[in-house]
Amino acid sequence: MKTRLWITAGAATAVMALAGCAAGPNEQWGTAGGAVGGAVLGNAIGGNTASTVGGAAIGGVIGNQVGRRADERNYDRNYYRGGYYPRNGPTY
Repeated sequence: MKTRLWITAGAATAVMALAGCAAGPNEQWGTAGGAVGGAVLGNAIGGNTASTVGGAAIGGVIGNQVGRRADERNYDRNYYRGGYYPRNGPTY
């Protein structure tokens, strides 16, 4: 029981740490979702702490890159039409 609590706490810490480094809104969601998905998949495959943490790290990096590409695509698509997120999304 204690091991699962520590794994959950470690995965949550990794998600928050990786999400804090992200820049755009899609990048943040991608990092957080990728880290959670990677942790779940890593734990299902390996069944130990090292595979869970490794899966969270790899999933976070992949999710970060996918989200960054989406932010870049949105920026390029909406740049000449009134801003980065003209009708929806955050205002920085």
